[in-house]
Amino acid sequence: MGETVRTLAYGAWPSPIDAALAAAHDGHPEYLGFVGDEVWWTEPRPAEAGRRTLVRRHTDGREEPLLPPPWNVRSRVIEYGGHPWAALPGDDDGPLVVFVNFADQRLYRCRPGGEPSPLTPVSPVGAGLRWAEPLLRPEHGEVWCVLEEFTGEGPTDVRRVLAAVPLDGSAAQDRGAVRELTDGRHRFVTGPKLSPDGRRAAWLAWDHPRMPWDGTELVLADVGDDGTLRGARTVAGGPGEAIAQADWTHDNRLLHASDRTGWWNLYRDGQPVCPREEEFADALWKLGSRWFTPLASGLVAVVHGRGATALGVLDPETGEVVDAAGPWTEFAPTLAAHGERVVAVGASPRSAYEVVELDTRTGHARVIGAEHDDAVDPAFYPEPQIRTFTGPDGRDIHAHIYPPHHPACVAPGDELPPYVVWAHGGPTGRAPLVLDLEIAYFTSRGIGVAEVNYGGSTGYGRAYRERLREQWGVVDVEDCAAVALALAGEGTADRARLAVRGGSAGGWTAAASLTTTDVYACGTIKYPILDLTGWGTGETHDFESLYLESLIGPLAEVPARYAERSPAAHADRLRVPFLLLQGLDDVICPPVQCERFLARLAGRGVPHAYLAFEGEGHGFRRAETMVSALEAELSLYAQVFRLDPPGVPTLELTR
Repeated sequence: MGETVRTLAYGAWPSPIDAALAAAHDGHPEYLGFVGDEVWWTEPRPAEAGRRTLVRRHTDGREEPLLPPPWNVRSRVIEYGGHPWAALPGDDDGPLVVFVNFADQRLYRCRPGGEPSPLTPVSPVGAGLRWAEPLLRPEHGEVWCVLEEFTGEGPTDVRRVLAAVPLDGSAAQDRGAVRELTDGRHRFVTGPKLSPDGRRAAWLAWDHPRMPWDGTELVLADVGDDGTLRGARTVAGGPGEAIAQADWTHDNRLLHASDRTGWWNLYRDGQPVCPREEEFADALWKLGSRWFTPLASGLVAVVHGRGATALGVLDPETGEVVDAAGPWTEFAPTLAAHGERVVAVGASPRSAYEVVELDTRTGHARVIGAEHDDAVDPAFYPEPQIRTFTGPDGRDIHAHIYPPHHPACVAPGDELPPYVVWAHGGPTGRAPLVLDLEIAYFTSRGIGVAEVNYGGSTGYGRAYRERLREQWGVVDVEDCAAVALALAGEGTADRARLAVRGGSAGGWTAAASLTTTDVYACGTIKYPILDLTGWGTGETHDFESLYLESLIGPLAEVPARYAERSPAAHADRLRVPFLLLQGLDDVICPPVQCERFLARLAGRGVPHAYLAFEGEGHGFRRAETMVSALEAELSLYAQVFRLDPPGVPTLELTR
């Protein structure tokens, strides 16, 4: 017999998806690699203080975490990190593993089951030494990496070079034993890619004030017999051309992804191999991101698409792409290949990210690791809609709409649902269409979610991305408001029960929306940017320290604009309740931003709550933090929208 459908008000639907369940499933596999025939990757552990471990998949399919707590395989280079490990098949002692440990940012080496030993020293200067994208060169007794070295106490007192670290541990107490491979002429570099014959190395470089999606250079150098890099020269890219990745084919030809046409397409030795109005790369937020990987056959595995991504195999000779069959509708920027085997990390609206293997000889794709497991009945998962809305000046706005959904509950016929508009971070990024139990936490209770890929988002070409140039705080706010009002205007959402929510750059958009529009009844602001002048003059890290030059304009030329756009400058305009969430260890959007905002709001009688979490940085990783934050957010909406969600602690709002 079928279940009886109950009629309950939106927000009162009972749901098996609680905050603890959503937190337990936060994060996904990253940084894939082959070690011989085995596949390895990093994986989150929210219940273990939010660390990431290294997982080894044996050839018989067994998955084994290689490093116990408190080891945390995660780099802090450019704060967002990069590929943090490398390994080589071993003899009877097992594979040789090199990894970055988050707590001290040192490189370590170990064998599975053995105690890691440090390869790099600790520096007392500033934030010390950091490493990313290790490349093992055992024939030279070295591992090549990106080295980020702080030269002073300030967040921008830093240099970055390619460096060679001895594998024998001789540099563990001696910075002088680290051999620098490049001269530091560029502010930012990615890890080197060696040609199969070992004679050339390629990497990306760029300088302030550009971000890597604005313009990068593809640098090529010869590799001497003594392991030095010689004759480094720029062979592609520049201030207005963003190269996102480079690698080598099996026959020593150089591949790279460039957006010179307005779309990130692939080039081989400078010639286009598959010109299309779609993306074969994305914004380079983490060093070592991979959207393509060459195969031994000459084919190239690619992650590509427009607004969403597929896993395919490209024939550079014909330009033909054949996509892998399967349920996955989104792939993360991590790929690895071994012979004709390709591994990727894919997800869909019905499944979380999992490790997928594609056999390019047969076209067969299957899940081989971190397999999605339905923690609840999938009938409680949201059923998203891909929508395009019309914004100011007739411009397109891309969004994913998640209506309230419950297999056994409906709302009274005369009630419209509350909706929360989600603004993604970046802002040069996008919201993927994948199963997210945080979204399901709300939709299964009767609260709709609208994820807006506002102008400035990636995935739709450079022109769409550059809509935000000098327009941050305008276009993003307008686009989110346009989607919210369109949903209300068409009878999908209750106009009186709209909220906005975002983290990091999305927190900025949420705060700017609350202080410059009257669209929303409340909002949730997570680890935000609130004061542009402070953030742009020494309060953030080096990587994004001049990001505002493109998002707002040069500070020296338009200083008034920084104040005009800042939510902190308009705290007096805020009239609706809000929740502010912050990690106290955040160096990207530091707590002082929230504290300054709250000080300017003091005494104005606006109901709000400020939750600050010890041990959390930019983006929450600990299960207990995520539970507290999610329950507080739901309680905010319950109080403002007059909902009655069962079993949710009441958030105390102060004035």
